[in-house]
Amino acid sequence: METSLSSKLQKESALPVLCRVAETASGHRIGFAQLNAEKALNALSLQMIRLLDTQLSAWDKDDSIACVVLHGAGEKAFCAGADIRALYRAMHEHPGAADNPQALAFFSEEYRLDYRIHTYSKPILVWGGGIVMGGGLGLFAGASHRIVTETSRVAMPEISIGLFPDVGGSWFLRRMPGNLGLFVSLTGAPLNGRDALFAGLADHLVPSAERQSVFERLSTAPWQAAANSRAVLSALLSEISGAQVTAPDSNVERHAATIEALCTGATLKQLLDAISGYAGEDAWLKRGAATLKAGSPTTAALIWELKQRAQELSLPDVLRLELIVALQCCAHPDFAEGVRALLIDKDNAPRWTPSALADVTPNWVAGHFVPPAWPQGVSPLADL
Repeated sequence: METSLSSKLQKESALPVLCRVAETASGHRIGFAQLNAEKALNALSLQMIRLLDTQLSAWDKDDSIACVVLHGAGEKAFCAGADIRALYRAMHEHPGAADNPQALAFFSEEYRLDYRIHTYSKPILVWGGGIVMGGGLGLFAGASHRIVTETSRVAMPEISIGLFPDVGGSWFLRRMPGNLGLFVSLTGAPLNGRDALFAGLADHLVPSAERQSVFERLSTAPWQAAANSRAVLSALLSEISGAQVTAPDSNVERHAATIEALCTGATLKQLLDAISGYAGEDAWLKRGAATLKAGSPTTAALIWELKQRAQELSLPDVLRLELIVALQCCAHPDFAEGVRALLIDKDNAPRWTPSALADVTPNWVAGHFVPPAWPQGVSPLADL
């Protein structure tokens, strides 16, 4: 019996998403979903996306569930993004194919999960301690209640791998103050907890050591009807986040005027020249300028083009547009090359195609917005 139980527990602990429910004093239940890939910084695989989406769907229909909590295993990361090694393999198996079946499944199901979180009928609390990047920010940004800590490091670093800030980034980044969303897209600049609050990407700053205490206090909250559950959670978190937190000052708040000045260019070239030409002494701004200089010129052009095309689009339309561009990035050279340089060969010397912004033509950019041949003739996200 002990051997059987031990084997069962080992199998359960090996699952990439661990789900459980906790009872509450009010008779309701709290659903907890933990990304369980600590060694990979909880990077999202397709299996994780499917498990999480299935569980969120079930909890959404369960009247006994008052609230859902999403968090990551370990202290280093909530979620460091997508499993881009798997996407790299898929790109090599289907070179130049915009209808890459593995990429289509991953991106379409990831974006559908992101949309579910944005539109969830119950409150979702996401604990965003440690690294929250790329696909991790896609999960985090749409939640109703978003916690950051003194360890949070939030970023969309796709400029360095030849992709672009997707997972709804074209929708939520434009809601940041001023041109901050454009700046962090082009520079991959990491945001700390106070930055995330200033940018509107987070709601509460809580000490990282309080995670378990916060989760336990959810069981004692006065949960009532579903219509009141968001207010109950908000009141609880407001009380908790009133505690003193030793966290770094906000870089973006301190440099808001400089960021706006750097982002006033009327053309992409003017914008890139201004940011990459930053001549000040601030280390955070200097790192952002250096990242942009070393980044993919095609990614920079896609960020600029998406800013124009997505300006008035709804979230579903943004996700449908981003799906097209993501699949085209898998068919064009820079995404695979960026992953190779950063994660496969680790030489940190990507050979971008084209290698300079001057060689990124309008036709080259437009080619990234051509829909692939959808399996049933319509976008997999047509029903959002």
